[in-house]
Amino acid sequence: MISDNVKKGIPAAPNRSLFYALGYTKEELERPLIGVVCSYNEIVPGHMNLDKIAEAVKAGIRAAGGTPIEFPAIAVCDGIAMGHVGMKYSLVTRDLIADSTEAMAIAHQFDGLVMIPNCDKNVPGLLMAAARVNIPTIFCSGGPMLAGRMKDGRRTCLSHMFEAVGSYYAGKLDEEGVEEYEQNACPSCGSCSGMYTANSMNCLTEAIGMALEGNGTIPGVMSARLRLAKHTGMQIMELVKKNIRPRDIMTEAAFHNADTVDMALGCSTNTMLHLPAIAHECGIDLSLEMSNEISSRTPNLCHLAPAGETYMEDLDLAGGVHAVMKELTKKNLLNTDVMTVTGKTLAENLTGVENRNPEIIRPIENPYSPDGGIAVLKGNLAPEGCVVKRSAVAPEMMVHSGPARVFDSEDDAIKAIYDGKIVSGDVVIIRYEGPKGGPGMREMLNPTSAIVGMGLGSSVALITDGRFSGATRGAAIGHVCPEAAQGGAIALVEEGDIVSIDIPNCRIEVQVDDATLAARKAKWVCPEPRVKTGYLARYAKMVQSASKGAVLD
Repeated sequence: MISDNVKKGIPAAPNRSLFYALGYTKEELERPLIGVVCSYNEIVPGHMNLDKIAEAVKAGIRAAGGTPIEFPAIAVCDGIAMGHVGMKYSLVTRDLIADSTEAMAIAHQFDGLVMIPNCDKNVPGLLMAAARVNIPTIFCSGGPMLAGRMKDGRRTCLSHMFEAVGSYYAGKLDEEGVEEYEQNACPSCGSCSGMYTANSMNCLTEAIGMALEGNGTIPGVMSARLRLAKHTGMQIMELVKKNIRPRDIMTEAAFHNADTVDMALGCSTNTMLHLPAIAHECGIDLSLEMSNEISSRTPNLCHLAPAGETYMEDLDLAGGVHAVMKELTKKNLLNTDVMTVTGKTLAENLTGVENRNPEIIRPIENPYSPDGGIAVLKGNLAPEGCVVKRSAVAPEMMVHSGPARVFDSEDDAIKAIYDGKIVSGDVVIIRYEGPKGGPGMREMLNPTSAIVGMGLGSSVALITDGRFSGATRGAAIGHVCPEAAQGGAIALVEEGDIVSIDIPNCRIEVQVDDATLAARKAKWVCPEPRVKTGYLARYAKMVQSASKGAVLD
């Protein structure tokens, strides 16, 4: 066992003395030592129940003959961090989580790991760590939140809450109406109830083979989540026994499977940052071009919030991620020979799986669209690509041209939107919010929600080198690469330039000739960094393009 390095023989006597200081017995030290990486905290609703999940995982480990040892990982609530300087610290935590977990796992010589994440950057960060450390590892998330209920019986969620603010500024909703959303949008523990980033990544963790069935969809309040956690604790012991490691599971074929499920589910655009970053840790290049190729042949089968009015609890009742995968196998869109944490192949895992609700999970013969929920656009505005959640765009905005309204920060843009200065037909450009320029690549949920809430969701587009929440809907196009701080074309757009968007043909252009753009580039001067000290300054120096997953180098 790996842990023999810290518990066997005379040289390890000092190490053992410290285990005894912790209260462990000789009998416990004879068993495999399993690190339980728990992201419990009291600031993220999706993490407030993880102490219960951890206890259930540890019970499963003990039942299967292991010794569980818990240690923490950090997590930021993107919703609470939204709309202020705190959002600069969201994406950057992904790498802090990966680095700190790597350090803890190797420093203490665990034989296996159980990762207990839930919200946004916590999931990819721990997947990156799992690939990097490469000892037997399995995931069990905290599960999604239930949908909220308004007084009139309508179901609601966090994206409606953000849009309610826009409705207030448009005079469509009073303070009492806003408060009703406040009290009802987020009714329970768990990751917010739509197909936002957290739920997207937890579903894809299941799709890539690193978690048991139900990981992505069983609501956090359900006892089935605790049973799943116990089974996860038991299963890590099988992985240790068989020495099945993350890189045995997270192969190139498995990433292609995850990308395919991503398109079928209509996941958050943030997956286009996280999947390449996780793949990078496995030594695999996952390009945006490949994602577009997969999208072109993968039907969109689900319209969960914000794309539709169904929620994670509905997807779970319909059969969850495995039912979606089963539909995809009908057209041979998945490699079912891949290994999973069950110790079985995907084909074996899908035996007997059924789609229990064709209204929630469309049969593959009757999809919402013949292509995937995410599209990568290219053109002179984004030579390296940009990303849009196609499944959440109004039909009339799939092709759009309009004058650029240019802002050098999210803060300036949101003020203009709230002040009524953005009108039908406009294309809002928010730049210098990329990984380097932000720094930290803030989510733009506030401005996109304001646009929708003010009734402009079917007539105004927003383009940024920042990124979007999974809760964003509308013609919201992010991850523009190269970003403005690198001298990308988005830095050269001027007020009134006509910008053309063609999502079906994956094109995005500013209608300015090459000579004019070159002249503007010659005069362009990169603004001074907004942050010059601390972790964000170090991050800005190391971070790579969003087209490469915003990995650190």
